[in-house]
Amino acid sequence: MLFLLTACGFKLRGQISTLPFETLYIAAPPGHTIGSDLRRAVDATTTTQIVDSIEEAEAVLQVLNASNERRILSLSGGGRVREFELIFKITTRLVDNKGIEIMPQNQITLMRILPFLDAQILAKEAEEQMLYQDMQADAVQQIIWRLSTIRKSQAEPNTDPVN
Repeated sequence: MLFLLTACGFKLRGQISTLPFETLYIAAPPGHTIGSDLRRAVDATTTTQIVDSIEEAEAVLQVLNASNERRILSLSGGGRVREFELIFKITTRLVDNKGIEIMPQNQITLMRILPFLDAQILAKEAEEQMLYQDMQADAVQQIIWRLSTIRKSQAEPNTDPVN
């Protein structure tokens, strides 16, 4: 059984140590914590160096959009909210320092359910913020996993002239 799993390419999810580029610039919306979370995660888990300018970077991770949404999921018989659905969406793409696309635009959408009671409004607000932070941390890990799947040939656009 172990032989079959290794033959098909299966491997346990582990720590990512390398990305297919030496330097990375992260362009994130101002005022959102996703940029700093991505910088910390790349610094902590990979050998890729985060740089302060696009010119120094081999690749640029662009966070095009990051948003939190809250929808009513269910109501009580008296018309009071009983559950909210919390949604975190982030859209990213990866380009080289000249703007040539390495990884196309992709969106990560994460959802959580927040049971709600009128008697616990303050506690539920704090729980909502914790759930959004948890979804953002999950999204950061997914982004890093997606970056780690890029092959070196994808990260280096073909510059050979066509005959």
